[in-house]
Amino acid sequence: MRVVSWNVNGLRSIHRKGFLPWLSKARADIVGLQEVRARVEQLPAEVRAPRRWKTHFVAAERPGYSGVGLFSRHEPEELTTTLDAPELDAEGRLQFARFGKLTVVNGYFPNGNGKDRDLSRIPFKLDFYRRLFARLEKPLRDRERVLVMGDFNTAHRDIDLARPRENRETSGFRPEEREEFDRWIRAGWVDTFRHFNSAGGHYSWWSQRAGVREKNIGWRIDYVLATPAALGYVRKAAVHPDVHGSDHCPVSVDLDPSVLT
Repeated sequence: MRVVSWNVNGLRSIHRKGFLPWLSKARADIVGLQEVRARVEQLPAEVRAPRRWKTHFVAAERPGYSGVGLFSRHEPEELTTTLDAPELDAEGRLQFARFGKLTVVNGYFPNGNGKDRDLSRIPFKLDFYRRLFARLEKPLRDRERVLVMGDFNTAHRDIDLARPRENRETSGFRPEEREEFDRWIRAGWVDTFRHFNSAGGHYSWWSQRAGVREKNIGWRIDYVLATPAALGYVRKAAVHPDVHGSDHCPVSVDLDPSVLT
């Protein structure tokens, strides 16, 4: 079975660029979207409820901002959307969905930049990281099968962006953000892509400035993290830069279907 994560940078926009044809060919069982940027009633009916898919959307209180969506072949047995932190929950950034013995967390982690790219949102971003980490400590400790996927808005190591030296003071690669990511890895979470691939040059986000994506001057900020219990079922992890329509590309993992049972 395949689980896919994609920051679509506006679901209505990417729908006009071929989202549904992509969805029909992706061979996915679960698809988590970030930055949906629409309330469910604003989505076209064919996107809101495509044939043979179950869907669920969480919108931010602020119109046209943030938001996540989940497409799955089967209805999740449990689905929650909050961290019980009103300031964080107001931005519509999370879905926790359980399918059998597998829990999939679809997250859109905050950017550390404020309106003027002033790094003012880094404390908010780190609070989100820490509260989600705390929420998932028990499942990790209890050896539950959990995947956390989404736009983490952080490049973990130098290998995860094309120009690390120039971006050490940029949100997304600052020491305090990378340290928070490190804390997840030290606790036992596994970066599934790095588990299979140690090479550089694999990125999931590119600036929309002309020529940047073509030159592959990118950042790898979209991940699927797995608990050790889930990792045993992961057979493959991939980044899909050939898929266009957003400034991000999808990332995926393929799992043995027995992960559910």
